[in-house]
Amino acid sequence: MLSELKTGSTIHLMGICGTAMASLAGLLQDMGFKITGSDQNVYPPMSTMLASLGIDVMEGYSGDNLKHNPDFVIVGNVISKSNDEAQYLLKSSIPYTSLPKAMGELVIGERNSIVISGTHGKTTTTSMLTVMADEHKLNPGFFVGGIPLNYGKSFKKAEGNYFVIEGDEYDTAFFDKVPKFIYYKPKYVILTGIEFDHADIYSSLEQILSEFTKLLKLIPNDGVLIYNGDCPNIKKILSHANCKMASFGSGESCDYRFTDRSLFAGRNQVSVTKNNIKEADLALKLFGHHNSLNALSCYALASELGWDKAVTLQGLANFKGVKRRQEVIGEIKGITVVEDFAHHPTAVDLTIKSMNEQYPGRRLISIFEPRSATSRRNIFQQEYAKAFLATDIAVVAKPYNQSNIEESERFSTDKLIEDLKNKNIDAHQFESSDSIIQFLDKKVLKGDVILIMSNGGFDGLYKKLLTTLDNKKIGSAEASANL
Repeated sequence: MLSELKTGSTIHLMGICGTAMASLAGLLQDMGFKITGSDQNVYPPMSTMLASLGIDVMEGYSGDNLKHNPDFVIVGNVISKSNDEAQYLLKSSIPYTSLPKAMGELVIGERNSIVISGTHGKTTTTSMLTVMADEHKLNPGFFVGGIPLNYGKSFKKAEGNYFVIEGDEYDTAFFDKVPKFIYYKPKYVILTGIEFDHADIYSSLEQILSEFTKLLKLIPNDGVLIYNGDCPNIKKILSHANCKMASFGSGESCDYRFTDRSLFAGRNQVSVTKNNIKEADLALKLFGHHNSLNALSCYALASELGWDKAVTLQGLANFKGVKRRQEVIGEIKGITVVEDFAHHPTAVDLTIKSMNEQYPGRRLISIFEPRSATSRRNIFQQEYAKAFLATDIAVVAKPYNQSNIEESERFSTDKLIEDLKNKNIDAHQFESSDSIIQFLDKKVLKGDVILIMSNGGFDGLYKKLLTTLDNKKIGSAEASANL
């Protein structure tokens, strides 16, 4: 059993550069274990974080990666049964498990587990709640699929009785096809909203609702469920929860809602009511309707748990954001470059609108790489056409590797560009990151905001763009006079 491993034992992680796996690697190292790992997709920010922790990554998957005979192996959900390294593991006597089971058994244990789940906003909300809990001196541990700017890493060992974790509905491992959150011992849950996603493993919204129903059933009687009261899909499964519940949102029926939102002194100011009585004003560094909802859900849980209101508000005000979530990665010659993880059409739409709110009056160039399992399929073809309506220029890359998707099911950039142009959006598609850079070299102007959206490395586009801007190549034609 993993819980019986002694300090100093070697644990090998297959797929270590995944956001969750890299976080687990850091946690286990902090707990005194020696960590090794392998992956074939090695790129920032997780590769950078692992390097800073002194954890070397074996590039590529091979049985040779296990020749050092680790005491235990944790298998990431990116690993298939046919993987060469997995085949070696299955034929060996080395014990193994999945990331979620390892988290529940070894890391969360008997602590009060706060699980943040839902289709959108999990990483930001988990990070936000952790900062807030730290402000309350609860010394929580946390585990999140991103890097909160307040901490500089995606995990922290618990020193107190709380553990905050992002609860993904994606499956656990090739040998255990259940959602990750099943193993996270949820006592307190924030459910941000439910939409169809993960088209590679789910065939319908009903199937996804069935999985979230399992989460609600796991919450004990003395637990708390904070849910998005504006989400009709959540309401379909609420009857399965047997715990205390409270809703948040902007609708009048929500227990916690914001009735007014404005921008003041560079902050997103949100007025909060509880049971239709004004209770507080939230001041946030993050912009957009969706981030206001994320903060409201954290406020609601803190209130239901009886945490001090003033400390809660201070914690929310102190939250700096998360890497790759509306993160400004460059301000060069009057041009702002922002990176975001958005890939679902709802997230793309909200992120673009947030940029317009944060940078009013500035031209917005939105660059999107269809890379996730869902975005590479045509299930949301029409929804993506609506998601870009608030941008000035839309740039869409060729979808990342559609070879394992039936042609009839593939997302079409041709169709998207055609639909956007029919809506009078200046839209363009490109085969590579280099061709995108060449386009921007002729198109970008001083004062522009460039938003890059991808849940992967985007063929090094980020560094290429910043280097090009820094070398004054951007604007070599019509924009040169503005630089």
